[in-house]
Amino acid sequence: MTTRPHVERHFMASDTVRDIVIGMSDGLTVPFAIAAGMSGAAVAARIVIIAGLAEIAAGSISMGLGGYLAGKTDIEHYDVEQRREIQETEEVPEQEVAEVEAILQDFGLDESQSALVVGALRTDRAKWVDFMMRFELGLERPVPRRAIQSAMTIALSYAMSGFIPLAPYMLAHSVTTALYISVLFTLVALFVFGYIKGRVSGLNAWQSGWQTTLIGGVAAGTAFGIARLI
Repeated sequence: MTTRPHVERHFMASDTVRDIVIGMSDGLTVPFAIAAGMSGAAVAARIVIIAGLAEIAAGSISMGLGGYLAGKTDIEHYDVEQRREIQETEEVPEQEVAEVEAILQDFGLDESQSALVVGALRTDRAKWVDFMMRFELGLERPVPRRAIQSAMTIALSYAMSGFIPLAPYMLAHSVTTALYISVLFTLVALFVFGYIKGRVSGLNAWQSGWQTTLIGGVAAGTAFGIARLI
């Protein structure tokens, strides 16, 4: 009798997906709202295109910069907390030992078992500090290039998705027709994006697709309504 090897599949790119979600959700809704709002003002299609392109450029830079700063903040925060833990293991080691024992006992180890683990950790300060960072503070070491990767992912996602609601104005002769096509393109793009996000992250793909369409559609509709009022 042959046995099939057990293969664990875990989703390991949550940060990247989060950045894509941030970039694409704004990239679909903001350019759509601007283009739709200007369509309601009865301006020429070329004006809508120029304004849309300017917004995509500015939005990509702004969102990318925000992602970079957030990534840098995560790295700096981790470094500060790591230095504090190193200092505490040097200055108040017994207090740190008590904290490790408490953490281990929360996982079900008794005093003798936790003492053995603590003894092993104390022989390697780096692993001791890493243990405290993970299980006391709940912090994982950020990827060194995380800030740049986040900035690029968010900016590119924003720019690529921003062209979806703007493309009909480049192809259709009537601004009104372009608006209707833009609405359709935006809703379809939201559903496809949500469906793929669900498949990649292991969620119910259809539910994720409809949920993303609903949330993105409400956001786009609200932004369109505000633009029309202005």
